[in-house]
Amino acid sequence: MIILPAIDMIGGKPVRLFKGDFATAEQVAEDVLQTAHSFEEAGATWIHMVDLDGSVKREPVNGAYVLEVAQKTSLNVEIGGGIRTLQDMDFYLSNGVSRVILGSVALKNPDLVKEAVRQFGDSIAVGIDAKNEYAAAEGWTEGSSVHYLELARRMEAVGVRNIIYTDISKDGTLSGPNTEQLFRLNEAVSCDITASGGVTDINDIKALRDGGLYGAICGKSIYKGTLRLKEAVEVCR
Repeated sequence: MIILPAIDMIGGKPVRLFKGDFATAEQVAEDVLQTAHSFEEAGATWIHMVDLDGSVKREPVNGAYVLEVAQKTSLNVEIGGGIRTLQDMDFYLSNGVSRVILGSVALKNPDLVKEAVRQFGDSIAVGIDAKNEYAAAEGWTEGSSVHYLELARRMEAVGVRNIIYTDISKDGTLSGPNTEQLFRLNEAVSCDITASGGVTDINDIKALRDGGLYGAICGKSIYKGTLRLKEAVEVCR
C-alpha cells in the first residue's frame, strides 16, 4: 500500500481543515517545499496535494507551489482542487505532476472525465467525497443525491482506474478512517482505492493495508505527531 502524506494549501501555506470547513483552517507548517522535502526524507514516494483556494475559485490558484514540489523533489505528486478543464490537467501533467484528481467534475460532467481518461490515461484519478454516503462537490459545499458507490461505478465505466475516497465526517478528525465504506467501495469496483480522512495512527494504516487498499492519505496525523510517516511507509513495503 502506498502512503501519501498530504499538503493542503491556502495562500501558498500548508493548512489542515476540520471536516472540510474552511473556517477551521489551521496553518500546520511554514513552507510547502520544505514540508515536501521532510516527507521525502522520511521515505515517502508520493505526495497528495490539494489546492483549497482552487477548489473554491474553480481554477488552479496554488499551481506554482505544486510544480515546485514536482520539479525539486523526487516525489510523485498528485494534485486536486480547482481542476475543471483539459487545459488545467495538461498544465500539471506536462510540468512534472504524476496524477491529477478530478472531484466536482466527476459528479457534474462525467463526459469530461471520460475524455480526460482518453487523453491522459492512468494519470487521471477521481476524488469521491461523501457526506452520509452521498457525494458532495465544490469544496464540499454542495450535496447531491448520488450515492458514493453509484458514482464510483459510473467512473469505473468511463475508464477511471484510481479513486480517492473521503468520508467528510472523518476528515481532519483523527477519529479513524471509515473502513466499512472503504472496504465496500473496494469490493464494488475494480479501481485502485485510496483512503482519505481520519487516519490517526499506525493501527489505522495496518487495517487499511490488510483490507487490500491501494493507498492511504495521511495529513493531520503526521502534523500532530500521532503517526510517524517513516514507520507508516515501512509497514507498507
